[in-house]
Amino acid sequence: MISGSKIRIERWGRALAALMLSWLFASSAWAFDLPELMGLLAQQKSGEARFTEQRFVRGLEGPLDASGVLSFTAPDRLVRRTLSPRPETMSVEGNTLTLSRGGRTRTLALDSMPELLGMVEAMRGTLSGNGQSLQRYFRSTLSGSATGWRLDLEPIDPRLAAQVRSMRLSGRGGEVLGIDMEFIGGDRSVMAITPERGAGTAAVPSAPSAASARTTP
Repeated sequence: MISGSKIRIERWGRALAALMLSWLFASSAWAFDLPELMGLLAQQKSGEARFTEQRFVRGLEGPLDASGVLSFTAPDRLVRRTLSPRPETMSVEGNTLTLSRGGRTRTLALDSMPELLGMVEAMRGTLSGNGQSLQRYFRSTLSGSATGWRLDLEPIDPRLAAQVRSMRLSGRGGEVLGIDMEFIGGDRSVMAITPERGAGTAAVPSAPSAASARTTP
């Protein structure tokens, strides 16, 4: 016959084990912070991915769909090549933004458009693992773990905040697999990103599209 004291000891033992396990899992989740994520992202010096994007524009029924290829080369080159619904290319390198469509090309200086500069620098900071650049323009909240994370960004630069309400990046390890942007006025862009595994590179988000940034070539 098992004594009452032995039963109580076993119950306390199980409770203590459960408490220790919950603490270990909580500690593991808490330990994944922005510097660790930036370190994972910084390991990817270049990347190429396919994207599909849906843009929800206030006043229009249904989303506007687009798809194409994204590429990134550290520390500051971003290229978005849209294949559908019509071919166009947007590339950012240094302080230069180049838009190409229908055989016409337009080149702009990023610092002439402070709100767009903030978005591009935040993205380049994320892709290159430069947390200081990211935090210059956004207040960040990171959740999840290295196997599945979500980075919520809220603009702190007033010129950027006048255009963008929030940005959410999601991914796994050093790969960015999705980006969701909400603009002032109600427009929204949702992008799904698929890494080109054969190239041995990680998926990367693009710089904001010309339409989303309120600029046209």
